[in-house]
Amino acid sequence: MLPEEKELLEKTYKLSEENNEILKGMRRSQRRSNIMRASYWILIIFLSIGGVYFAQMYISSLLGAFGDESPSAKSSNIIDQYKELLNQ
Repeated sequence: MLPEEKELLEKTYKLSEENNEILKGMRRSQRRSNIMRASYWILIIFLSIGGVYFAQMYISSLLGAFGDESPSAKSSNIIDQYKELLNQ
């Protein structure tokens, strides 16, 4: 092997080693990013479920305050009362 060929081969080897280290770093960074993204969405989902769980008490009390009638039934009662007022 000629000295120029050997020198070129060594440069190529060093360059491939540098590229390998850069690629490993990129892969490591991508893996860390994927884990953080998954953790973020899992946290959002659990906080949403927990919020609904703890707000359930307030939601049920609000629904109880409005009674058992549906909103459409209440509006029809109001309309009937208005019609009775007009007829008097």
